[in-house]
Amino acid sequence: MRVVTETIAALGRARTAVTVAFLVHGLVGAAWVARIPQIKRELGLSEGALGVALLGAPVGVVLAVRFAGWTVARWGSRATTLASGTAAALALVPLGLSWNIAALTCSLVLMGGSLGLMDVAMNAQGVAVERRYGRPLMSGLHGAYSVGTLGAALAGSAAAHLEVPVAVHLSVAAAVLTAVLLLCCRDLMDRSADVLPDPETERTAAGAAPDPAVRAGRWTLALLGVIGLCSFVGEGAMADWSAVYLRETLETGPGLAGLGYAGCAVAMAVGRLAGDRVVARFGPVPVLRAGSLVAALGLGLGLLAEHPAVAVLGFTLFGLGVAPVAPVTFSAAGNLPGVPAANGISRVTAVGYLGLLGGPPVIGFVAQGVGLGWALAVPVALVALIVPLAGATATAGR
Repeated sequence: MRVVTETIAALGRARTAVTVAFLVHGLVGAAWVARIPQIKRELGLSEGALGVALLGAPVGVVLAVRFAGWTVARWGSRATTLASGTAAALALVPLGLSWNIAALTCSLVLMGGSLGLMDVAMNAQGVAVERRYGRPLMSGLHGAYSVGTLGAALAGSAAAHLEVPVAVHLSVAAAVLTAVLLLCCRDLMDRSADVLPDPETERTAAGAAPDPAVRAGRWTLALLGVIGLCSFVGEGAMADWSAVYLRETLETGPGLAGLGYAGCAVAMAVGRLAGDRVVARFGPVPVLRAGSLVAALGLGLGLLAEHPAVAVLGFTLFGLGVAPVAPVTFSAAGNLPGVPAANGISRVTAVGYLGLLGGPPVIGFVAQGVGLGWALAVPVALVALIVPLAGATATAGR
């Protein structure tokens, strides 16, 4: 009985630790978004030049994802989460000190690579904890990430309103987040939890023909990656361009400019924290279809109105609509027949993260030609595409 009690307690500590890891990931990634307008002005960047600088993040992700599987297999998801999370938090320091577009781009390469590696590792850790609990936890974990983005957006908006220097703000954030990660995530499960055999590898090694279920699973996995990409492009756009749109296109004050992403983050956090119950009640496919319609219509109408209050409402509805996409998609990837859960989730995470970080630069290039308001129609079209693709997530309800 004592051994069982200690095991349950350790599992509870591991759940708390991985929840904090998701929280820190959101805090780091969104720590600078409300300061983008100030950085843009201080460096004298055009929208196209800012788009070029933002390419640094997806470049970092592409480089990191190539080695993410090997790194987690070699060092374990616990060590990888701690190391990459620390690197991501510390990357805020050179980001705040950037003196030209080259320095800004290099800082974003470092941050993007670290966050991409951390994303794969902490999701693998989340899968291990979820399996041992025997019930869905992924929506709550992603809810913690959304709470982190919300907290960072509000803190950044307050810092901008109080005219705190960008370098001071991001350096303090780096120190605090590094301490939180190292102190609160020590109880992540050790690398023995990462041992998940691949049945297809075993079949191939034995000389057997490929399992048709595995081939079908890989096709479904590709569709899930597209769904994640469509959602994450919009999330990245809200993070990197909502403040710029409100500040420069609609000419709001610096404090109000950060509220667009804050509203999106609040709605996303609420939607994800309630996501498990909603999906259990209505099923993953109807939830994704309804949410995608809400996101597309909300953001589309908000952009057409060209009024700050309506735009903030549109950003908020977008966050509410896309809230269930990531948890449902990862859950579906983890339940595909013939595909190991960790492998499926890691692949979808990698594709989705490319959309999260690659979408904003594309929007910057489009904005250079047609204006930022029309460029933000790209996320509207992509989330609408999720409606016909949502059937691929049916395995999430199994």
